[in-house]
Amino acid sequence: MLRGQLPTSALAKSVAFDDSMMHVTLIDGRVISVPILWFPLLRDATSEQRKKYEIGGGGISLHWEDIDEDISVAGLMAGADMNSL
Repeated sequence: MLRGQLPTSALAKSVAFDDSMMHVTLIDGRVISVPILWFPLLRDATSEQRKKYEIGGGGISLHWEDIDEDISVAGLMAGADMNSL
């Protein structure tokens, strides 16, 4: 696999939030959890705005129209890996 490519299982299925974390469930059942603080637009959004997301590109990206936020699954995976060191 080339650097920067995601395995086909690294595709978003759903997104959920708690008080401090965003949890992205992938189609293979893995869950990526990252602090909302990493994303100021999401941190400052209302819970209703956070719930109004779209999954794009067959699961490779997340988009919140109301707050103009876009996040890639690849970026989440890279960030989660870097911050777990």
